[in-house]
Amino acid sequence: MSIHAVSPLFVGRARELAALGDALARSRAGASSTVLVGGEAGVGKTRLVKEFTDHRAGDARVLVGGCLELGTEGLPFAPFTAVLRGLVRELGRDAVAALVPGGNARGLARLLPEFGEPGKDGPEARARLFEQVLGLLERLAEERPVVLIVEDAHWADRSTRDLLTFLVRYQRTAARLLIVVTYRTDELHRNHPLRPLLAELGRVEWVTRTELRRLTRREAVALAAGILEREPSPADMDLIYARSEGNPLFVEALLNECDGGEALPESLRDLLLASVERQPEETQELLRVASAGGQRIEHALLSAVAGLDESTLSRALRPAVAGNVLVVDGEGYSFRHALIREALHDDLLPGEHVRLHTRYAEALERDLSILPAPRGAIELAHHWHSAHDSTWALISAWRAAAAARKSTAYDEQLRMLSRVLELWDSVPDAAERIGHDRIDVLRQTATVAHLSGEYERSIALAGAALDELDHCVEPIRAAMLLRQRGLTRYDLGRPGYVEDLRRAAELVPADQLKLRGQVLESLSRMLHRPEDRPERQATARRAMEIGHEVGDTNVEAHAMISLTWGDSCYSDMDAQLAAFAEARRIAARGDAYNALMRCAISESDALEGAGMHERAAQVARDGVEEARQYGLARTSGTFLSINLAEPLVSLGRWDEALQVVEHALELAPPAPYRASLQGFATDIAMARGQYDRAEKLLEASKSVLSRGSYRDQTTLPHLCRELRLRQARGQLGEAVEMAARALDERDLVSSPRYAWPVLVTIAQLVRAVVSPSRSPEVAAAAGESGPGSLGPVERLALSLLPRLRALAGQLGAEGELQQAHRLTFTALTGPEPAPEHGGPEASPEHGGPEASLEHGGAEASPERGDEVAAWRLKACDLAVEAWQALREPYAEALTLLTAAQAALATGDRQGAAARFTRSRDLARELGATPLLEQLDVFGRRARIGGPEEPAGGQPLGLTARELEVLREVTRGRSNREIAEELVISIKTVSVHVSNILAKLGAATRGEAAATAHRLRLFD
Repeated sequence: MSIHAVSPLFVGRARELAALGDALARSRAGASSTVLVGGEAGVGKTRLVKEFTDHRAGDARVLVGGCLELGTEGLPFAPFTAVLRGLVRELGRDAVAALVPGGNARGLARLLPEFGEPGKDGPEARARLFEQVLGLLERLAEERPVVLIVEDAHWADRSTRDLLTFLVRYQRTAARLLIVVTYRTDELHRNHPLRPLLAELGRVEWVTRTELRRLTRREAVALAAGILEREPSPADMDLIYARSEGNPLFVEALLNECDGGEALPESLRDLLLASVERQPEETQELLRVASAGGQRIEHALLSAVAGLDESTLSRALRPAVAGNVLVVDGEGYSFRHALIREALHDDLLPGEHVRLHTRYAEALERDLSILPAPRGAIELAHHWHSAHDSTWALISAWRAAAAARKSTAYDEQLRMLSRVLELWDSVPDAAERIGHDRIDVLRQTATVAHLSGEYERSIALAGAALDELDHCVEPIRAAMLLRQRGLTRYDLGRPGYVEDLRRAAELVPADQLKLRGQVLESLSRMLHRPEDRPERQATARRAMEIGHEVGDTNVEAHAMISLTWGDSCYSDMDAQLAAFAEARRIAARGDAYNALMRCAISESDALEGAGMHERAAQVARDGVEEARQYGLARTSGTFLSINLAEPLVSLGRWDEALQVVEHALELAPPAPYRASLQGFATDIAMARGQYDRAEKLLEASKSVLSRGSYRDQTTLPHLCRELRLRQARGQLGEAVEMAARALDERDLVSSPRYAWPVLVTIAQLVRAVVSPSRSPEVAAAAGESGPGSLGPVERLALSLLPRLRALAGQLGAEGELQQAHRLTFTALTGPEPAPEHGGPEASPEHGGPEASLEHGGAEASPERGDEVAAWRLKACDLAVEAWQALREPYAEALTLLTAAQAALATGDRQGAAARFTRSRDLARELGATPLLEQLDVFGRRARIGGPEEPAGGQPLGLTARELEVLREVTRGRSNREIAEELVISIKTVSVHVSNILAKLGAATRGEAAATAHRLRLFD
C-alpha cells in the first residue's frame, strides 16, 4: 500500500538542478542568463523547478507564471499577468507602480486592471508594455536577484511568446535576472509555433537548453521506494518500469492508483488518450489497429493488417505523426509512450481483440520476413496466444524459442518455452505437434532458465523432469538433467551439487563419450576442497582428453581452465596466463561462448588475486562486452561486473566501480551475484562513512548468503565487512565476539587470498580496542605486570593475538597482494614475544620482504619499548611500500596513518608529519571521510601536518611536567596518588590536569586518557 502520493525523494535530476544553480550564480554575478527546460508530460519539469526554488534559489525573489490552454491558442500574456498579480498582492499596487521606469504604470493596465486605464493604442503601446515589464523586473533585481519562471510555454499565445523573446534578448547584463522557461516536448508537433522560437532563442549566447530524460530503472526504484517507504520487489518494479518507461508521473500514478497492477488509473488513462481523441476518426481507428501490433510496428505489417492502400494509409497516419502520438522509427512507427498503446489496446472490445490479433498472426504466417528474426517468430507466437488459439500458440511458441536460441536471446527463449509448458495440457497432441515430449521441454527450459539467470526456476524445472523420469530406463536423460541441476545448484550456493554430478557420472553409459566428457568436466569444476585436489586434476585431465577426442571444444576449454586453476600460482602468472590464452583459443575455434566467458572470468580473477589490478579490470571489461554480445549480460556479464568492480575498488576508482555495480544491478542478476556486487558497494560506503547505506547493503547481502552454502571468496569478504561495520559503529564488544567466533568456526587456512584480509581486519580491531601502550609486549618491555587492569572486551581482544599469529604462521603468502597483507598484519600485531625470555621477538620468514626487518637498526629480539616502536615503524614502512607498488591508495593511506603513529612514538615528528600528509592527500582524493577524521584528530592533537606544527618540543603543546601528569592519568591514578608519585602538591596536580584538559580539548580525565592512548603518546 502506498504511503505518499508523490515521492519525497527527488531523484535523477542532479545534473539539471546543478545547471539551474549555475545559471543563477551567473546572473548573481551580473551575467544575463536564461534556461529553457523541455520534457514530455509527467517527466518532472514542475518538480525540478520547485526543488530549485525551494532549495537553491536562496534569497532570490521567485516569480512564477504559467501559460494556460484556451482552445488552439493560450490566454494572452497569462504568465505575466499572474506574476504581476502576485507582486501587487505582496507589495501593493502603488509600490509596484513606483518601480516602473518613469513612474507611469498605465501600460501595465493591459495586463492588470488595477493599474487603471491603459494609454493610447497603437504600435508604440505594445513596445511600451514590453519595456515596462522588463524595467519592472530589472528594478526588482536591484534589491535582490529575481528568478522569473514561465511554465508550460507550449500553450503560450503569440503575445506571450513575443514578450518572452523580448525579455530574453534585451535584459541588461547587470540586471541579476534569471529566466526559466518550461515546455512539453511531446506537444511540439512539426508546425507548433514554439519550435522556431526555441530554435531562435537557442542561438542566443546566454541561453541554455536542457531536456529532462526519463528515469533509469535504478532511479525509478528509488522513486518508488520513496512513495512506498520500502523498496518494491524486483518483479513489481519490472512491471512498473516496463509500463511507465521511466516517466516519473506514470510511476507515481501506477503505484498510487493501481499498485502497479494491470488496469490503468482513470486519471492517467485520460491524460494518455487526450492526444488520441484529438485525431480524425479514421486516424483513431488506425491507431486501434496499430495498438494490437505492439509498441513498434513495421509499415509493411500495418499495411497488411489494416487492408488499406498506401494513399489511404498515409492519409490516416499523417495526423498521428504530426500530433506526436506516433513517431517515425526507421521503416515503421512507435507509440510515443508504451502506455498510450496500452490504453488504446485496453479499449478494444473482446471481439475486436481476437479479430485483430488473428489478422496479425495470419499476415505473419503469410510472410514472416516482414519482421527481422527472431522478432517475427516471437511476435507470431504472441498474436496466436492473444487470439486464444491454444494449438497454434503452442506450435508458434516452440518455433519462436528455437529462433530466439539462434540469436542467443535467452530471456525470450525462456518466455517462449514457458508458454509451451503453460499450454501443454490444453493441446492433447502437443508432443506430436512439436516432436518432443514434456520431459524434453522441461530439460530445455531448465537449461535456458540457467542461462537467463533464473536459477531457482532452473532447479525446480530440472527437479520436476527428474521426478517424471525412470533413471534406470533412461539413464542418458537422467544424467543430463542431474548435470544441469548440479551446475545450477552450485551457482546458487545450494547443497547437493557434487552429489548430482557424481550420480550423473555413474549413470552415463560407456558408449556416450561426449556426455561423459561434459559430466566429468562439470564435476571437476565443483571439487574445491584441498583434499579433493588430486581427484579434481585427474577428472579435469580426463575430461580434456575426451573433449579433444570427440571434438567438443567447450569441454576441452573448460577442462583446461579447471586444470589451470588447480595448478595456479600467484607468484608465477606467466604460465597461468599462457594456459588461459590456450583455453581461449580452443573455445574460439568451436565458438564455445560459455567457455570463453569462463575464461574471461577466471583470467580476470587470477590477475586480481596477483595484484595486477589494471590488467584484471581490462580483461573483465572486455568480457562484459562479450557477454552482452552473446546474450549473457544478466549472468556471465554480471559475474564479470563483479570481477571488474573488484580491481576498480582496489585502484581507488570508487565512483567508476559504483557505476559498474549499479549498471549490473539494473539487470536484476541472480541473487548470489547481486550479493557480491552489493559487497563492493558496501566497502565503498564504509570507506566514505555512509554507515546507514553500508548496513542496508550488508543486510541485503546477508539475506542471500544465509540461504545457501558459499565458498570462501564470498563468505570471508562478507565477514570482514561485518567486523568493520561494527567497529565503525562503535560496537567493539560485538565485533570482538564475532571475531572470536570466526577464529573458532571458520577455516582460515585453505584460502590464503581471502584469509589474509580477515586476519588484517581482526588485527585492526584488536588495535582499536586495546591501546598498544597496554599490550603484552609493551608491558613486558616496560617491566609491568600485564593486562590485569583491562576490561573483559580488551582481555578477549588480546587473547586473539596469539591465535592470529599462529594462523598467520600457517598461511602462505603467494604473490605481491598476499605479501602486502602479511606485511600489514605484522605491522599491526608487532613482534611476537619469545617464550624463552618473555620479550618481543621479530620473526619474519627468511627470503620474504619482511626479512629486512631483521636488519637496519632494530635487533631481531628487541627487549625495550623504544626498540619495539622502531621495529613497528620499519614494519609499517614496508607495508606502505607494498601497497604503493600495487597502486592501492586506500590500503596505502590506512597503513600510512599507522606508520605516522609509529613514527611519532619513536620521536620522529618530521617523519610522522610526512607520512601523515601523504595519507591525508590520498584520503582526500578518495573521499574517505572517516579516515580523514582520524587523520584530523591525530594531526591536530599531535600538532603535525598543519601551520600549528611547533618547530620542536613536546606533543600537543604540553610541557614536560604536564606529560608526566598525563601519563599518570592514563594509568587511572587520582590527584593524590599522582602528587605522591611525582612529589608535588595536590593543588599543583589539579592545575596541571586543568591545563591538560584545555590543551587536549577534553572534558574529562577519561577523555584525556583516551586521547593519549589513541595518539600512542606513551608507547
